[in-house]
Amino acid sequence: MSQPLLFGILNITEDSFSDGGRFLAPDAALDQAERLIGDGADVLDLGGASSNPDSKAVPVDTEIARLRPIVGEGKKRGWAISIDSFAPETQRWALGEGVQYLNDIQGFPYPDLYPALARSDAKLIIMHSVQESGPAKRIETDPKTILDRIAAFFDRRVHALAKAGIARERLILDPGMGFFLGASPEVSLTVLEGLPEIKAAFGLPLLVSVSRKGFLRKLTRRAVAEIGPASLAAELYAARHGADMIRTHDPGAIRDALTIWCHIEAREDSVSSRQKRPDKIRQNL
Repeated sequence: MSQPLLFGILNITEDSFSDGGRFLAPDAALDQAERLIGDGADVLDLGGASSNPDSKAVPVDTEIARLRPIVGEGKKRGWAISIDSFAPETQRWALGEGVQYLNDIQGFPYPDLYPALARSDAKLIIMHSVQESGPAKRIETDPKTILDRIAAFFDRRVHALAKAGIARERLILDPGMGFFLGASPEVSLTVLEGLPEIKAAFGLPLLVSVSRKGFLRKLTRRAVAEIGPASLAAELYAARHGADMIRTHDPGAIRDALTIWCHIEAREDSVSSRQKRPDKIRQNL
């Protein structure tokens, strides 16, 4: 199993579901950024406006003001930066700052933005959501049709972006998780199981973000503070089934787990190779 890129989540917000308000002050945000990088994050995924169902709207100037200090510090320190925003004005600002990734929960629905996207070098994370517009909502969806729904969404978005002159190799697909797929945990489990199918259909890198999601809390009956082990289990499953990138609150946990997993797999491969040569092994006994 190859090691996926790890996107460390840094919510510079008042009302993110798991850590709202903790990193709103610039000093606190910087401390957390350093912690995420130190724990093994390859990319910092910065959000200045929450997208959970109970979040409040944030003015664009406020969102940018929250992001600016960390983006500036990241440029000085050579950190790879992803901006998690669905506001076109914020995305334009981020492109001007030369960030490496834009992460849009709406999947870049605004054609007016496409020329600016085409002129940039940023990689684009096209996230699918059943809402297709704005923050997550509590919507009932059918697990039997969710993969077809995701495929149709990606077909439209990838075609539209490619037609606008945006190179295919700059695109990353995120099928969405939790409330972005539906209120029932079953739809998220179905999509996790279907990751290889999505990857095979589009031939593009996949990013998966299951960290602390509500469907895990519902299944385990655990609070946010207790959901780390369940998040890690789902992240390992995603990495095992085709995720090229994992977006996580705890890069240290998944980094360590993947390191051990890869060591074990390497030993299994070595054992398998030896078992294919029984005669030579017997000669050495």
